[in-house]
Amino acid sequence: MSNRLRRRLAAREPLLGTWLSFSDPAVAEIGASLGYDFALIDTEHTPLSLETVTELVRAIEAAPGETEAMVRVPWNDPVSLKRVLDTGVGGVMVPMVDTAEQAREALEATRYPPEGERRMAAGRAAGYGLDFENYVERANEEIATIVQIESERGVENAEEIAAVEGIDALFVGPADLSAALDAFGEPESDAFTAAIDRVIEAGEATDTPIGTLAIETEEVETRVEQGFDFLIAGLDAAHLIKGNRRAKRAYESALDGREDPADREE
Repeated sequence: MSNRLRRRLAAREPLLGTWLSFSDPAVAEIGASLGYDFALIDTEHTPLSLETVTELVRAIEAAPGETEAMVRVPWNDPVSLKRVLDTGVGGVMVPMVDTAEQAREALEATRYPPEGERRMAAGRAAGYGLDFENYVERANEEIATIVQIESERGVENAEEIAAVEGIDALFVGPADLSAALDAFGEPESDAFTAAIDRVIEAGEATDTPIGTLAIETEEVETRVEQGFDFLIAGLDAAHLIKGNRRAKRAYESALDGREDPADREE
């Protein structure tokens, strides 16, 4: 764990992340080896266990470069947050934050007393006790806390949420937010675009970086032009699907240009 990610978010540097949903550490290691600024391990919509998360964090740390490990927890729950933080991640993402009070609750769960209510334990993050005091002294300043805006209520309260001291960034969850606006699968709809604009304006008003997920490559330029400070570009499952489809299309195209054996003369 270092404060590199938190420091770069505060500087509103343009950061790029990769999204991990598979349990194989090799997938995490490959992603981290490609020079991403951070790798987000998703435990909200995956069956990943805490033990698996720990192995993925190890793989990210072992990869060359400076990719920071982050975890999206299943819910704004102090138990989930403390257990994930004990693995040694550099930051957490909290889904479905609709109010400033919920943002403060998430923040308190990531901070040791007196700033928060995180419980003490000599886990992996603290070197299994070998670095316990040093870790406790550094953790409050070094762990990044990002909250997700995924509902109409969250959009309405985005500026208040962003203004909570200690929240490092807001992250627009495009699937849930578009669904909440009855615009799922319509990334360019007026309602979704207006919601994005409002969240980005909240970020500008409070000097808070705003990020989102761009699954399709063509979305990346659009989201950058809209004013997002950082992106997660695609996810492991989508990359696997696209790569296989490209290979399949290439083979089918090659076959189309080849003479059919049935048409050959004897």
